[in-house]
Formats: sequence, structure tokens, C-alpha cells
Amino acid sequence: MSTTTETKTQQKQAPKQQEDTAIKVVEKRKPVFVKVDQLRPGTNGHNLIVKVLKSDTVLPKTRPTTNTASPNLRPTRIAECLIGDDTATILFTARNDQVDLMKPDATVIIRNSKIDMFKGNMRLAVDKWGRIEITEPANFVVKEGNDLSLIEYELVKLVEE
Repeated sequence: MSTTTETKTQQKQAPKQQEDTAIKVVEKRKPVFVKVDQLRPGTNGHNLIVKVLKSDTVLPKTRPTTNTASPNLRPTRIAECLIGDDTATILFTARNDQVDLMKPDATVIIRNSKIDMFKGNMRLAVDKWGRIEITEPANFVVKEGNDLSLIEYELVKLVEE
């Protein structure tokens, strides 16, 4: 008799548990778009709408495939693209499929990008968690006189005495 009572109790709790899981829907927050001149070293999670000014392919490298039994090498394509908006420009490092999207005069939306430091200069990059989308042409004029990639940063360690 006690097993019958336990079963009825479990059946009553099951719909309640389903209601609790249905309530736990996470709301997505809207992306906050920033301007290029607001980018700082060591930051990430940037969303931007930019125009591609030029794209230069860097020497393609080869890397081994994940299958070690196969001697085939697949190429890694890397391109440095100058991108910008109405506030500034910066170099963007495009990798593999991103190279095809970053064509001169294209307007792109870059989501969840990060700032990488290369020889003391800032470079914008999108890793596997980010996204690049081509969008309709923007109606702003790119400010080419303010290139953030030309500013050299130096890491200074403070010694407390």
C-alpha cells in the first residue's frame, strides 16, 4: 500500500517539476554595439558594424589534419583587413572562412570579437565563439586618420615598495 501512495505522490510532483523547468527560460539580452574608438587592449565581447577598407592575405600556413594517419595538410588562410567606422580604423585578423567574408567595400557586423595584442599593437579578432555577418551597406564615412593599430602599447609592471 505504501508503494501505491508513493507512486501517486510522484505523479503529482511530476507536473510541478515540468512547470518549474518551463519557467527557467533564459532571456537573451540585446547586443550592445560599440564604436571602433572605444576598443581597448585586453578586452573582449565587442559588437561592431564596420566597413572593410582593404584585405591583404598573409602567407598561408599549413597545419596537420586531426587524423594523424593521413599525411595530408590543410592550409590555414590568414588575412589582415583594415576595417573602420565613423570614429576610427583598426586591423582585423581574419582566419580561414572569415577571409571570404572580408572583401573590400563590404559592410559587416562583427559579434563577440576580442582585442589581441601583436607586437604591442591592437588587432581585432573573432574566435569560434564570435560571428561575422555581411549586411547592407552602411551610410557612414570611415574616418581613416585615426588608426588604432598604429598605437603601440607597453605593459608596465608596478613595483610596490
